[in-house]
Amino acid sequence: MEKDLEEIIMTIIVSSGSAKSFAMEAISLSKEGKIKEAREALQKADEELGMAHNIQTNLIQEAAQGKNVDINLFMVHAQDHLMTTITTKDLANEFIDLYEKLLINKL
Repeated sequence: MEKDLEEIIMTIIVSSGSAKSFAMEAISLSKEGKIKEAREALQKADEELGMAHNIQTNLIQEAAQGKNVDINLFMVHAQDHLMTTITTKDLANEFIDLYEKLLINKL
């Protein structure tokens, strides 16, 4: 690996955290009826998640090739952040759709 494993893990955590913040912002914006802005925030969440997911995929590929990838509590923590953020982003998308339908039906 080019980078130190801890730096790689921290990148997963930071990217996941940013993505989760964007997803939560998207929910808040949609609740305020700002659907376009909510979708833009969700796009930013997708971009951050993409970075974290690419790093995870690289680690998985290295492990599949027989390279030693240390599994420690720090790695488990990063994976936990990534998985919960993916779920949060998926739910944010559902909230945006719901609030959009509610706004359309009000008009």
